[in-house]
Amino acid sequence: MTTVAKPAFTAPASPPALAEKASIAVLPFQNMSGDPEQEYFADGVVEDIITALSRFRSLFVIARNSSFTYKGKPVDIKQVGRELGVRYVLEGSVRKSSGRVRITAQLIEAGSGTHLWADRFDGELKDVFDLQDQVTANVVSVIAPKIQQSEIERTRSKPTDRLDSYDLFLRGIAAYADRSRWGATELGEWFNKACALDPNYAAAQIMLAYSSLLKQTTRGTPPGAEELAEALRIAELACALASDDPFVLARAAHMFAYLGHDYDRAETMIEEAISLNSNDAAAWGYRGWISLMCVQPARAIESFERRLQLSPIDPGRASMWNGISFAHFMLGQYEQGRAAAAKALVIGEDAHTLSALIMNEVGSGRLDEARAIAGRLLKLRPDFRASYARQNFPTRTAEWGDRMVAVLCEAGIPA
Repeated sequence: MTTVAKPAFTAPASPPALAEKASIAVLPFQNMSGDPEQEYFADGVVEDIITALSRFRSLFVIARNSSFTYKGKPVDIKQVGRELGVRYVLEGSVRKSSGRVRITAQLIEAGSGTHLWADRFDGELKDVFDLQDQVTANVVSVIAPKIQQSEIERTRSKPTDRLDSYDLFLRGIAAYADRSRWGATELGEWFNKACALDPNYAAAQIMLAYSSLLKQTTRGTPPGAEELAEALRIAELACALASDDPFVLARAAHMFAYLGHDYDRAETMIEEAISLNSNDAAAWGYRGWISLMCVQPARAIESFERRLQLSPIDPGRASMWNGISFAHFMLGQYEQGRAAAAKALVIGEDAHTLSALIMNEVGSGRLDEARAIAGRLLKLRPDFRASYARQNFPTRTAEWGDRMVAVLCEAGIPA
């Protein structure tokens, strides 16, 4: 991604407000295994703890993408609390060695720096899911004591009986989380191996299918007819294996809208995913894009803003501002659309953000400015064409695709 001068109309950033209900961020646990190659495992353990905590409706849980921005850095817990808008912070370590796992964790009140609870959990590697559940239950018992035991039991899940499959899944998730390593082929390989070892591992199946969507969104390469059919087939399989798993449902919903153009089903599935886990930041982001594809811009803005609240310093937050910018364009709110695109441009400049800005510039009557930005876009991506709007933004109604193409052409982007 090429970064150039920032636009003049940037918007100031401010720390998020403290959530009204009990709020927590889980920081990356330190890898104590003595092997840097085990970093992915420590990260995977933490991500599973975040997922378990996020299923409690009485908690507000910061998403992984924001909490992991502190990885490898000296941490001031009070500053973390202010930056993320949380009352509590969980930190710890993971040691994996000779078939055994040790997880240590400590819960800290961010405002005062007071240590509220600390413990150590030891077990065999095959017990890793039980150890994660123990950490989650202990944290919940301290910060949300009114939660019923039945709710704790509902969060317990064992994704697979095959630890080798789980290990491969974590390697794929680690690659997925590191945007500098995003490659749909590499991601697909990890998840394909995980599925080969355990064909009933729904989370691995949906990520294998989702790699086809990533190929188009990150590389601009649509899947061929056979690959598309196979990706949708695998997504169907994942949903059949885990019809109540919000991780699976949210990603399948995005796929069914973006690749399958089954908008009604996508809307139903994403709402179900969020009802199962209202703290899933990724699901809110998918809800935003699905809403845009369904030409429901106000709902899209609500969704993207919720994603930003749950993950305020997410490295991928520029995408949320892009979505908000497109939504304002649909609403005819071009000044708000320009402001949203400006926030994304502060983070970095790419074809999506420049396209959103061009559309809002044209909408607001600033054709000269739109043509200048179109020149920047073509310098960044000489192969870019206005027709890509239909491909990369498949809306329920063809007229919106036609309108986006026409606006880009008006700014000087080749058809």
